[in-house]
Amino acid sequence: MPGSYEVVSDIRCQLGEGPLWSERDNSVYWVDILAPALHRASLGGGDVRSWAIPEKIGWVVERRDHPGFIAGLQSGFAELTLDPLHLRAIVDPEPHYPDNRMNDAKVDHTGCIWAGTMDCEIRKPTGSLYRLDPTFAVTRHDSGYRVTNGPAFSPACDRLYHSDTGIGVVYRFDLTPEGEIRNRKEFIKFPKEWGYPDGMTVDADGGLWIAHWGGGRVSRFTPEGELDRAVSLPATQITSCVFAGPDLDRMFVTSAAVDRLDEALAGALFEIAPDAKGLSPNLFAG
Repeated sequence: MPGSYEVVSDIRCQLGEGPLWSERDNSVYWVDILAPALHRASLGGGDVRSWAIPEKIGWVVERRDHPGFIAGLQSGFAELTLDPLHLRAIVDPEPHYPDNRMNDAKVDHTGCIWAGTMDCEIRKPTGSLYRLDPTFAVTRHDSGYRVTNGPAFSPACDRLYHSDTGIGVVYRFDLTPEGEIRNRKEFIKFPKEWGYPDGMTVDADGGLWIAHWGGGRVSRFTPEGELDRAVSLPATQITSCVFAGPDLDRMFVTSAAVDRLDEALAGALFEIAPDAKGLSPNLFAG
């Protein structure tokens, strides 16, 4: 259905992604993978700041016990602090795939990061799903992806959702209390007219919100995988979404301008009214 929206900033990202709500900073962070850059929009004053990053960056997540962030770069996991910008490499999970990069990530209830990789040119299904523990140990938990996206976690922390955008499938895993995944199942298969499933988030009622790359919308699916509602946006390549604000009742949506120069708002950061509340983001425990 058509939806009302606001454009949050004048920035037009080539490949906007990885929106993150920071209660600490009262801000939404997001990245432009291809610029590459990190952006921050304050929900207090409305000002927007940007930092140039020296290599492709897929996401940042906040740390629980340390200042700054963990970032997903083409070269792997890294510590990132701002003002001044400083990066310190942690680990490259794929030195054998130098043409791969990080694409999307979230933190689970145990304080671990789940992050996917992909071939930069989307030529080979060399992407995998990794977990970075608070000790900085990294393990691979699934593989064979063309374009990893998500992940997202159910309110009860018993499900992990993860997609392969390249083949239009959203998977559902069982998630154990200890933070292990098992029993991968095809949860949602996107028909061609929907575009492709991109980034996602979960609301407090267990609804799964998915951005439609090539579909120009954000949709909510029930915990059973049924389409519940959709919000159309004035950009074809919608990439991800996040709940934000003190009450977690605002939704910010990223998009991409690459190959869409004919769309005036392609690459914008949008705000929509989701009529739902989200979950507080987990913080990395390392």
